[in-house]
This record gives sequence, structure tokens and C-alpha cells, in this order.
Amino acid sequence: MNAATPPVHLLRGPNRFKLGIFSTNADGGLTLTKVPERWPADWEGIVAVAQMADRAGIEFLLPIARWKGFGGELNSREHSFETLTFAAALAGVTERIGLFSTVHVPLVHPVFAAKALATVDHASKGRAGLNVVCGWNPEEFAVFGLPMIEDRYGQGREWMEIISRIYSEAEPFDYHGQYYQLTGVSGRPRPLQRPQPVTLNAGFSPPGRDFAARSMDFLFTTFNDIESGRGQVEDMRVRAAAQGREVGVFTTCHVVCRPTQAEAEDYYEHYAVRMADTVSVDRYTSAKEKFSGSHDPETYKRHRKRFAAGAGTYPLVGTPRHIAEEMVRMSEAGFAGTTMSFVNFRDELPYVIEEVLPLLREAGLRDG
Repeated sequence: MNAATPPVHLLRGPNRFKLGIFSTNADGGLTLTKVPERWPADWEGIVAVAQMADRAGIEFLLPIARWKGFGGELNSREHSFETLTFAAALAGVTERIGLFSTVHVPLVHPVFAAKALATVDHASKGRAGLNVVCGWNPEEFAVFGLPMIEDRYGQGREWMEIISRIYSEAEPFDYHGQYYQLTGVSGRPRPLQRPQPVTLNAGFSPPGRDFAARSMDFLFTTFNDIESGRGQVEDMRVRAAAQGREVGVFTTCHVVCRPTQAEAEDYYEHYAVRMADTVSVDRYTSAKEKFSGSHDPETYKRHRKRFAAGAGTYPLVGTPRHIAEEMVRMSEAGFAGTTMSFVNFRDELPYVIEEVLPLLREAGLRDG
């Protein structure tokens, strides 16, 4: 690839409504369920899903970063692959799909992160992406012997500033901030994407949205219903405009797609209610509500099933046409796209590719 012509990441591509696959790197994906078919996150299966999504023209793969499980009967997400090496490994077995790494700011030094991310970008020929997590789980911080500081987004802003300067400045520089005191900082090679790989962060709270407005290309957010999401998109537009920037807004969904609505709803009730790992759900929701600020408080009260089914994300449960129509509504509300997670990615993604993607093309949301 000609270095003078930076590659265009698929997240910046032509499709009006973009799609990602979320959390294949962790056992159970986003679910907290005991069904035997739950996602095992074995490497062979991960590669198969990545290649399937790549062939279908799906824009990106987004992993979660976990360092500790959530207890209960299965201790879900204890088994998870580290995300920078995950993206680098998948670069060699895919061709077009974007490959994100999810990185906890307090746990990974920005000088290391800058070089690792640039490595992924070269290995993938310009397909790297960075999902910045400022941290919410004190138990994971304790694994590293670190306290969870109050101003996590303040540290995140310094972290991103250091990475951006490594990628843009010609000479070594010193950095004197509140959280980093660095001398003679530099790093080569620079990434193929210029000025840097695509960035995003998940945020519902005002500090998380302000961080995205100042530092990110895209925000991922949740909502109780699609119509209320319209206000969140507008809120992000206003915050970004105040910084002289534009920030795209994505949402995230868990999917149960079946030939009939009844089949989909029956299976949803089966895996997310009757077979939920209730101890794990209790631990997860209480920690998220106390520390993360990633959901509307009403979500925790009204939608326990959503946390067992998909970490509190929005449910897309029904026929292919119902799911396509829901995605059309998301697009009309201003969302640039959504991620999808499943109970079992390898078993369930093919049906979505075969039945939902053609309906999105008919609706004018996707060219391919």
C-alpha cells in the first residue's frame, strides 16, 4: 500500500448503517446464561466467525477487555483473549473487516499502547481500531494492584493526548500532566491510518460523553427504547459541536433471530430467564450500577433480562424482517450503526447474514 494514500477504515465506509460483531473473544459473549450452547470462545470458532463476518461485508469486530470473571456457576468472561494480540492475530486470517482492540487506560501505558496499536495497523493493512475504556470495575483494578481513581476520564484525556502526539510529532517530547510525567517520548512506526486509527469509547454518563466529544471519533451508547436514543444522538452532536468536532454515535444490541416471532421470544425467555446464571447477573448488575454509569438507572430496574441476555444492551428479538425494521428505526434516530452479539455466534450469525442483510440492502441502509 502506498504510504502516501492512507487506508480508509470500513467504519468510515459508504454503508449508511454499519454493523459490528461484539465480544467473540470472551466465553458466553455478552450473555450470563447456563445454556449448553453458550459461546465457548474457542480460537477455531472465533476465526470462523471473523472470516464469516469479513466475507459478508460486516464492518468491524469489537472485543471486550476482561481480567476477571463475574462469579456464579460459570464465572462468565474469566476466559477471554487479550485484545491487542487478538486483533493482531485476526489480521492474518481476514481481509477487509475492521479489528478493534479494547484497552483499559489505567492498566496499559500509553507509550506501549501507541506502539502496539501501530503494529496491529500495519499487520492488518490499516484496519486497526481503538476502543478506549477508562475503567469501572474495582475488582479488576485490584488484580493489577491499582486503586480506581475518581477522575478516570481526566486520565483518559492525557492518555489519548500522549498517543496522538507520538503519532504526529517529528521529535521526541516531554509530557508533564497530572497522571503522566514522561521524558523523551517518541515511537515509530506510525500507523498507516492518518492521523491515527479509528477511536471509540462507550459512554452514557455526561463525563463519558464529554470525553468522546473531545477525544473520540465515535461514541457507543445504550438506550431503553429506540425513540429515546434520538435524544442521545442529538446530545452527542451538541457536545461534539462545542469542541468543533463531529462524533458518530453507535449503539449495541443482542440478537435472537428466528423464522417466527414466537420462536425467537421463546428462546429469549429460555436462555435469559429460565437458564440465567442468576448469581453472576446479580454481581454484574450491582457493580455496573455502582461504578460504571454506562446505562440509564431505569434500565437496571426494568430490564434485568437484558443483562442476562446481553449485558444490558438493546434486544433485537424476532424475525429477520422485525430485526431489519428495528435497525431502520435506529438509523432514522440518527445512529451510525450497531454491534451485534449472540448466544452462539457461529451458529446464529449465518442466519442474520442470509436473511437480515438483504433486507437492509432493500431498505437502502447497506450497499453490500
